[in-house]
Formats: sequence, C-alpha cells, structure tokens
Amino acid sequence: MATVISTINLKGGVGKSTTTVAVAEMMSAEFDKKVLVIDLDPQTNATVMLVGEQEWRKLNEEGNTLAQLFKDALEPDSKKFDIKKAIQKQVSNVDDVASLDLLPSSLDLIDVQDRLASMSSGRFYAENPVDILRRATRSIIDDYDVVLVDCPPNLGIITLNGLRISAGYIIPTIPDVLSTYGIPQIVSRVKQFSDTIAEPIEALGIVVSKYREQSTVHKDGLRQMKRKPDAPLFRTIIPENNQIAGAAEFKP
Repeated sequence: MATVISTINLKGGVGKSTTTVAVAEMMSAEFDKKVLVIDLDPQTNATVMLVGEQEWRKLNEEGNTLAQLFKDALEPDSKKFDIKKAIQKQVSNVDDVASLDLLPSSLDLIDVQDRLASMSSGRFYAENPVDILRRATRSIIDDYDVVLVDCPPNLGIITLNGLRISAGYIIPTIPDVLSTYGIPQIVSRVKQFSDTIAEPIEALGIVVSKYREQSTVHKDGLRQMKRKPDAPLFRTIIPENNQIAGAAEFKP
C-alpha cells in the first residue's frame, strides 16, 4: 500500500511546495521509490516546478488537471476528467529522478473550491465533497510507494480531500510569528477531522525552512518551537539561500 502524506500550512511562501517537490525527488532518486505528487494548491507551484509553465498551460487547456475533477463533481452529467490522461509520467528535470509522476493543479481551483460545499449529494446521498479525490485515485493510488499531497494554504474542502487519503501530514514553516501562528489550528482541526471520519491522520512533524542564521527573529522562533512544539519538530533545518531557491525552478 502507498504511504500518503500531505503538506500543509495556512501561510503561503513558507516552502511548502518546494519541500513537497524536494522530498518527492529525493524519494525517487535516492531511495528508488515510485512517487506521485498530487498538487491541490491553486497556486500550481509544485506543478510548474515539475513540468514547467508551458506544459502546465497545455494541460490546463486540455482539462487534464485536478480542477476538472472537482468541476465534474459540481456537474454530475459532465464527466470529462480522465485520471490516466491527467497523470504526468516521469516528471522533473533532475537527471536521477526516473520514477516520479504528477497529478497537476490549476488556477481554476480558486473558483471551484468555494462551490464544493453546495455540490449534489447524488443518488442514495452517497456523494461527499471531501471524498472526491479518494474516489478518483483509489484505482491508481497503490501503484505507488509514496504519495505526497501539496495542499492549499487553508483548511477548506480541497485540503480536506488531501487529508482524507493521507495517513499523516507535515507542516513546513518559517520560524517567525506569522508563519507559525496557524499551526495549533492545523493540528486541532486535523485531529477533529480524523476523529470524524474515524481514520488516523498523524502529525508527522514541523519542518523549519528558509531559516536565516543571522536573524534574531528566526533564532527566537526556533527556540520557542523547541520549547513548546505543537507537533514533533524535525531535526533537519533548511536554510534560506539562492541555490535552494534556484533548484526549484524548472529548466528544460
């Protein structure tokens, strides 16, 4: 069975998508795992990192992104999403990455996500807006060793779709007040959701990213997180530098 992990933070710009892609590429290149990245974030950063902007635009125009999946849920008579066409095989421009696939995102998810709460419950009242992704991926999910879900910077229905298929989640964050402010809410909300669906979703840990050694704010923030963590804190700390930022850019 696949190990499914979501990445979440309520604040954008904390390295969430970069962390998702980096872990995916490492699992493929260094550990020879078959990996799937599911990009649920409307900002599409993980998608663009892995296939480039030009290819993303083509996929979006053809309806081969996850936006089409959620649009179909809102229009029961329109089933245009084809998961086999949407999955992009062997993505990433890193030479050693040979077993990484992608389910791409779309900016159109911004418009779709606010309408999902009003979707039809369908015949026998069996349709659930937080179950859309699970239903769509259940036929392919166990083709992979590891599945990483890049969630939007909120705790809305699309994020809950990602958590619904996940055994655990990580929280990438910059160690400052604005980036860590929502972490207790994430942990509490996910625990409530986990209890509601009667499925365990483990808080695997907080990943400190974009850390600046010279910053007193970052040093104080890290000390506070170590002293009173809301979730386990990973020992590895990812520094902020130009090389790491440049590595995320797709270069054909």
